[in-house]
Amino acid sequence: MLRTAKTFGYIIGYAALVTSQLNKVKKKKVLVDDIQTQDEMVYLYARKWATRILKSAGVQTHITGNTNSLDEPVLYISNHEGNFDIPVLINHLPQPFGFISKKEVENIPFLKPWMEEMNCIYLDRSNRRASLQMIKDGINKLKEQHSLLIFPEGSRSKGGEMQEFKAGSFKLAKSAKVKIVPISIYGTSNIMEAQDSKKIVPGDVYVHILDPIDPSIFEDKTMQEVSQYVQGEISNTVQSLKENHYVKN
Repeated sequence: MLRTAKTFGYIIGYAALVTSQLNKVKKKKVLVDDIQTQDEMVYLYARKWATRILKSAGVQTHITGNTNSLDEPVLYISNHEGNFDIPVLINHLPQPFGFISKKEVENIPFLKPWMEEMNCIYLDRSNRRASLQMIKDGINKLKEQHSLLIFPEGSRSKGGEMQEFKAGSFKLAKSAKVKIVPISIYGTSNIMEAQDSKKIVPGDVYVHILDPIDPSIFEDKTMQEVSQYVQGEISNTVQSLKENHYVKN
């Protein structure tokens, strides 16, 4: 339980520790015109936060696939296995991104101001109007040259069968005319969700970044067809990761 307590301490404690740096970061951003550089300035702290969490939890990440950074905003689409998906992806994806987060996270002390600087968007699942606003906000963020990450399943699979992707998530890429970068992740649920006691257990996580999909795909396919295609690609890769790197619960 010591590892679990220490890890949760980092989740809140480090965010609190660097809050004093937030105003300095904001002032530096004003002096820089390039959006990508601005995002990197904020992301430096996010990566440090994620690194400490993963080290404390004993997580070893193995990343494969197309790890090159793209000089343009993209929509990352990933399956959602567990709570450790976010720190793993923050630490290892090649470029900064904001992510779609459930509304409840907004109440976690010290995280909200940093998430806002990272261009994260909150989603209230109980409010349909708020869901539509999330789509609009996401499209605007992408048009403003910020990359985003979304989990189209909507909730964690916790190591079980992947849930059906919500096709509406792909409207962000279609409307903003940005590339989709599919991501397959396997192993995060074994760190936490597979344990009935919520105890954190050290383990390996495998991430594979698939090749980008050009927005021209929407010229020939509906959003539902694109959603099904991307889910198929991610699902097949996750299955391959499972077969090659089976992790015992």
